[in-house]
Amino acid sequence: MGIKNRAAAMQSAYSALKALGRDPTSLQFDRIVSPTEALLGNKPIMLFGTNNYLGLTFDEACVEATVAAAREHGVGTTGSRIANGTYELHRALEQEIAQFYDKRATILYSTGFLANLGVISGLADKGDHLLIDADSHASIYDACKMSDGETIRFRHNNPDDLAKRLARFEGTPGDKIIVVEGIYSMLGDSAPLAEIAAVKREAGPNVYLLVDEAHSLGVMGETGRGKCQEAGVEDDCDYIVGTFSKSVGTTGGFCVSNVEEFEALRAYSRPYMFTASMTPPTVATARAAFQRMAEAPELRERLWQNCHRLYAGMAKMGYRLGPEVSPVVAPQLPDPQTAVTLWNMLIDAGLYTNIAIPPATPNALSLLRVSVSAGHDDGQVSAALEIFAEAGKELGLLKPGNIAA
Repeated sequence: MGIKNRAAAMQSAYSALKALGRDPTSLQFDRIVSPTEALLGNKPIMLFGTNNYLGLTFDEACVEATVAAAREHGVGTTGSRIANGTYELHRALEQEIAQFYDKRATILYSTGFLANLGVISGLADKGDHLLIDADSHASIYDACKMSDGETIRFRHNNPDDLAKRLARFEGTPGDKIIVVEGIYSMLGDSAPLAEIAAVKREAGPNVYLLVDEAHSLGVMGETGRGKCQEAGVEDDCDYIVGTFSKSVGTTGGFCVSNVEEFEALRAYSRPYMFTASMTPPTVATARAAFQRMAEAPELRERLWQNCHRLYAGMAKMGYRLGPEVSPVVAPQLPDPQTAVTLWNMLIDAGLYTNIAIPPATPNALSLLRVSVSAGHDDGQVSAALEIFAEAGKELGLLKPGNIAA
């Protein structure tokens, strides 16, 4: 197609959306005030689109750890761990995460995207098969393109379809690697991990399960280890990938595993070998955040109280939502134009959410993606519901009987 033609096509598609108000691709805040507040055009706005699930971005212990690490170790590593060496902070965080998950080993990556890219592409070689949920994140799809394995999609959250596709490879050589997510980022639905783990067990040897817990780390499970813990299938989850950019409140990513050969990835996982390692301040922030998660379970409790209240309130109004309560509450709109119009109206009323429209969404859905935080107080949740009610009524979106599905 060529870069000029591709850019022209994208510009044409977004011009109509920008004509409805703001440019969804370049919104700029004047200042972030707290985990749940910002200034936009020098006016206060509530943040309901940040993935800041535990509200730790301004946590005092995390901030102090960040500042102390910058003063003691500097602000960057200026290279990969293969080239510039491992800092004591890197190794300490890897050990602490392995202990948190009760797993043998952890490998750190500079972002969650790179964690999926590096682990999945490193695991699947020629003759191997990657069986991925159709609604998988872009990082998983890109990892599959980068790998030498064959990629097979199975229907979203459908263990029976996964089992049928796995059965085709019974008796064939090579590994079969199932890839799913704990919570899916667009609709907020979670994987049926107990059933998927059962399919994996029944499929026999050389079948592995990788779970991306990006949106479920710190959110689900008795101690916040995610959907694998909540479903009681951690022993079946051979590789657990996570990010620090959601509940942990900083940047970075990781994978934990009990597979004996796991750490060999350090020698051939290209996103690990050829990307500058996590900076000392981000490592220190992550260490402090994991400690906060362990010692403050009330953050998870508060988060879920807010999730249930927001989901129930919007469903009662008549918004069509995802199939289950989660920190991602996603009203489905008729088309991109309606989604952008509603997004602009909410911002005008002092409420920021994420906009998600094709081609970035499953099944070409047009969504507003509302992310809930433990940092939201009762007044903010009430205000958000009032703004959604007024805007939805004005656009004629609140139809009787339009229940969540």
